[in-house]
Amino acid sequence: MSEPFASALGAAEQTAPVAFLGLGHMGGPMAVRLVNAGYSVTGFDVMPAALETAKANGIATAGSAAAAVAGAGVVLTMLPSGKHLLDAYRGTGDQPGLLAAAAPNTLFLDCSTINVKEAREAAELAVTAGHRAVDAPVSGGVVGAEAGTLTFMVGALPEDFKAVSPMLEVMGRRVVHCGDHGAGQAAKICNNMILGISMIAVSEAFVLGEKLGLTHQALFDVASAASGQCWALTTNCPVPGPVPASPANRDYQPGFAGALMAKDLKLALNALESTGVAAQLGPLASAIYDDFAAEGGAGRDFSGIITDIRDKSAH
Repeated sequence: MSEPFASALGAAEQTAPVAFLGLGHMGGPMAVRLVNAGYSVTGFDVMPAALETAKANGIATAGSAAAAVAGAGVVLTMLPSGKHLLDAYRGTGDQPGLLAAAAPNTLFLDCSTINVKEAREAAELAVTAGHRAVDAPVSGGVVGAEAGTLTFMVGALPEDFKAVSPMLEVMGRRVVHCGDHGAGQAAKICNNMILGISMIAVSEAFVLGEKLGLTHQALFDVASAASGQCWALTTNCPVPGPVPASPANRDYQPGFAGALMAKDLKLALNALESTGVAAQLGPLASAIYDDFAAEGGAGRDFSGIITDIRDKSAH
């Protein structure tokens, strides 16, 4: 990568055009952050409502993904799955693939959460087609996307990480280079397995505390300052009161939806099985969140798992 390109990414007034594909609950606010910082962004989404919201927020839109990519120096994707990403790169039916539609040496920046194997396959496709590839999944949810406080876990060659970091810093508070292609996805999967397991543990502890006569505040005051302290307790506390900003105080409006946690734990389960790790809690957490999502929790914050635990507890 040339140094002028790296400098252009960091200098908003001279930046290479950005194609932003996937303008949903996460992608939309992220694109707005880029526009507000001076980046030239052209967006596309298959959902008309997402396109209308993007237009209302000052994002230029295109009639197709290929049209958005034409002339872009960076193609940022925020898509639902690895299959969506690979299909977009290759093209399907009579629709041209993004790799073919892009100018040579375009930087393909994927912020979706997908399997590590899929991320590495997407990077190989991009590089083989004469482009650069970066995987940079995010943590922080919709609130973080809107506030620009996301954490980006990045898999990239060192020179590509250097080039894309200024853009990621516009959308996030923390940008971590985790290694080569696929390493960002590996870090995301490991992190969210910890998070899912932690939230189940915190929720079970609060339900047990209720049965034993503890108030929520008393348990929080002890655990938040003792060895039980964790993000699931101190930031996303699953009971209303102790942490006023947590989704529990908004009837578990996400946040980070149960369906997304179920998806991420399924990715972790796939990775556990493919690597032969003798894990027990990861697979169990995956099964628990699968049930939660299937039984009405898909659109609720993942901390709403406490209501499922409470409802299934003996009286």
